[in-house]
Amino acid sequence: MSIAALALDALLPALDTIGAVIGIKDSVNNQLLVIAIFLGLGVGPIFFGPYSDSIGRKPIVYMGFGLFIVASFICVSAQSLEMMLIGRVLQGIGLAAPRTISIAIIRDMYSGDYMARIMSFITVVFILVPVIAPALGKLIMTQYNWQGIFYVQVIFSVIVGIWFWRRQPETLTTSNKVLFSKKSFVDGFKEVLFQKSTMAYTLISGCIVGSFLVYLSASQQIFELQYGLKEEFPYIFAATALSIGTSIYLNGTLVIRFGMKRLVNIAIVAFFLISLLYTILFSSGANPPVGILIGFFCAQFIAIGFLFGNIRALAMEPLGHIAGMAAAITGFISTMMAVPISIFIGSFVKTSSLPLFIGFSIAGAISIGIITVLHMNGKKRITTSSL
Repeated sequence: MSIAALALDALLPALDTIGAVIGIKDSVNNQLLVIAIFLGLGVGPIFFGPYSDSIGRKPIVYMGFGLFIVASFICVSAQSLEMMLIGRVLQGIGLAAPRTISIAIIRDMYSGDYMARIMSFITVVFILVPVIAPALGKLIMTQYNWQGIFYVQVIFSVIVGIWFWRRQPETLTTSNKVLFSKKSFVDGFKEVLFQKSTMAYTLISGCIVGSFLVYLSASQQIFELQYGLKEEFPYIFAATALSIGTSIYLNGTLVIRFGMKRLVNIAIVAFFLISLLYTILFSSGANPPVGILIGFFCAQFIAIGFLFGNIRALAMEPLGHIAGMAAAITGFISTMMAVPISIFIGSFVKTSSLPLFIGFSIAGAISIGIITVLHMNGKKRITTSSL
């Protein structure tokens, strides 16, 4: 999973340079280089997830890494925005395999709150990469050039692929294998769609990931262009990433004590209130001092840290028998929601960070509404069954 974070975040310091090389005239369009890889991450699981339920988890991961390596060389040789976007989308499709199958492997081995605990610890590694990735990308650019960032990604993917081959056993048991066919795909798709709790948490994931993706794609523009902190940007990005990593690590301990649902409910309310407070305080659109902005981002991301692993675990919980299919469909839906959300909100982040927090607050409000409806439906089922 960490390779996906590396492919996203190591490129952030190079967005302006790459944009100039491939002919991007409006700096806002640099966000497309980040959003494109997310588009691939959303499309890829639809193939990789169901197929992994048939032939096993490990072969799919190897296929994904292979496609990612090819796509990286397409990006290196790109001379136009269109070719770069093709390469980034293909990178995302390739990385969808290890990213999706990692979640399926976790569900093969664990369930319940303990699954959420394992998901949290694995996500900590996923989050630690963004702490160093922008600084690494900047160092590579200084010593070599922006193409070197893609070469380093290829090297890391080869190392991780070999490590995965040596250390990770196959987790799909013979009894859980499903013949890959049109019928099995349609039946699995229907089962996921009609599982109310799975769909509810998937929709929440789409809202939260979509708003967070705006930060990923626009953070370079905010801190480098709006605040003029080009040299400091990698360290600011690391600080905000550490806030997520810290809360995810704490979640791994607290989830066993308090349970996934309770932590998700508290975190969603906090996510909404923090963004609403910023929107009220700085409704004029003028950016606050950078320290205050970073403080709000860190507070926001602490709440997000308690959401990432728990929401995915709650969505996957009822569907262990088709973990690959479930991971694929939930990932596809949440990412396909996230991409247009991020493009729309990101288009307003030009001279102020306010649109970002307005987007956060709307995403939080929608998520609270979904949780409320799910809770009410649960009470109705309990009342009906007792009668």
